[in-house]
Amino acid sequence: MKRIVALTLVIFLAILGLAGCGVRLDDTAISTTGADLNPQPRENLRDGGSLTTAITEVSPQWNTFQADGSAYTLLLWRWYNPTLAYFSPDGTYSFNRDYLTDVRKELVDGKTVVTYTINPKAHYNDGAPIDYRSFVNTWRASSGADPNYVVSSTDGYDQIDSVTRGVDDRQAVVRFRGVWAWPDGLFNYLLNPKVNTADLYNRGYLQNPHPEWGAGPYTIDSYDPNSGVVVFKRNPRWWGNPGKLERRVFRQMEDQAAINAFRNGELDAIGVGSKDSRAQVITMGGVTIRTAATPQQSLLVVNLDTPILGDRRVREAVLRGVDRNTLARIRFTGLNYTEPLPGSLQMYSFQPGYEDNVKGVIDYDPDRARRLLDEAGWRVGDDDDGIRMKDGRRLSLSLPILSDSPAIQNLGRAFQAILEQIGIDVVVAQRPSSDFSKIVVNKEFDLFLMGFSSSDPFGMAYLCQTWCEGSQLNKAGAGSPELDAEIARVAQIPEPMAQIAAANKVERQAFAQYSDLPLFNGPAMVAVKEKLANYGAGQFYIGPVENVGWQK
Repeated sequence: MKRIVALTLVIFLAILGLAGCGVRLDDTAISTTGADLNPQPRENLRDGGSLTTAITEVSPQWNTFQADGSAYTLLLWRWYNPTLAYFSPDGTYSFNRDYLTDVRKELVDGKTVVTYTINPKAHYNDGAPIDYRSFVNTWRASSGADPNYVVSSTDGYDQIDSVTRGVDDRQAVVRFRGVWAWPDGLFNYLLNPKVNTADLYNRGYLQNPHPEWGAGPYTIDSYDPNSGVVVFKRNPRWWGNPGKLERRVFRQMEDQAAINAFRNGELDAIGVGSKDSRAQVITMGGVTIRTAATPQQSLLVVNLDTPILGDRRVREAVLRGVDRNTLARIRFTGLNYTEPLPGSLQMYSFQPGYEDNVKGVIDYDPDRARRLLDEAGWRVGDDDDGIRMKDGRRLSLSLPILSDSPAIQNLGRAFQAILEQIGIDVVVAQRPSSDFSKIVVNKEFDLFLMGFSSSDPFGMAYLCQTWCEGSQLNKAGAGSPELDAEIARVAQIPEPMAQIAAANKVERQAFAQYSDLPLFNGPAMVAVKEKLANYGAGQFYIGPVENVGWQK
């Protein structure tokens, strides 16, 4: 599934110990090959201690299934709710045996059937058993059948025909309407059966994490929505291996404040994805930097709901006027890192089946951009600044920036300079990172820099989540019934690689709406105290939170 993140280079989205490989403290090229999270068995970890990191935003919406939930929602959700699936760095699926004793996938009469056998010890913190009813509730809420449930994604769940009781309450049988290529992407998290109305689903978790509806090795100790501090403690009702950490703390912070806190020993790990942030920590003793490819896309989103950008010619001009090569050079200045320009919002260049679906659709072409603006009636005005005008109005577009890091500030200034060359005035507005959800939900932007974070490797399974008309991840407001029909057709292709090939063609059609432009992916770079184990940076890895801790 795709999740929205703010574009920030310091507060790294460290999802439960993502793997990483060490980066040299010199000017040699950064490597993103392999994965190294300082993996340690439990016997090598000391019992106790705390892990404190920064988070861009503690989202008001704590329900990770709800459309307003972001990647930060999911990050916190995993620390106190059932996580039924683990992924290796390359995206290989395995089920969590604390919740499931078996997962059986088969074809029955030409249809996919998945049988989940649930660990008899599994229960929620309120004492209720985790059984087939949790799977039924997760499906019903996520299927899209009831439009009152404002869901993050229906992909896959809308292909299910039924979820029923198996041999007993501790078995759930999921039957699809046909063959579904990506069953490992579903039911990796569960919605508590007590969340049984649309109002509870949409509003029940607002600034209320409901730890009693959760389960796992940790539960919430405290949550302060004003300061943005969340503290997790060991869960006395957990039936598996106890958490090695005594406390896990998240603190909502701005970029530079987070860097200062790390240097002062108040934080134990921090993202250092820019030259400036890396330079501030690279000489610290007892600190190592872990680096890996990251399953995140940074993109430019165009708000089609605004009068100016509702004109296809104008937004095509905007995107054709963006020099992505220059932006990438600015983004990676001082890191000695290069990557091909991203060509997809679904797949990554290191994944089989990836194609560059931007090339030939949104190529950098400032001359054509100028002609398009001329055709749309936006002419260069009489002022010396070269900004275009129409009906007495300047062609000005707002671009909120959520980070105080120099690298992001430089990107904002670069957008201004690049688009000024074709006669567009970009007004950069500095906003606090805590405004992220407000900006996204209320669409308080003309242009917006944000990111998509992949919670699993099945990118093309979520083509509808990204591009369908009205999808909650489609923040640009693009889409059409015709494109939706093409996406639905592709979803029925049973063989994964064949579906990816067909989906690449559909994604090219989607990019031709001129609503979204991938900018760069970049490496995940995390500075950590060197004894921190089973934590770092590394592609698709999701592992047991109870095994994150401090090496003896």
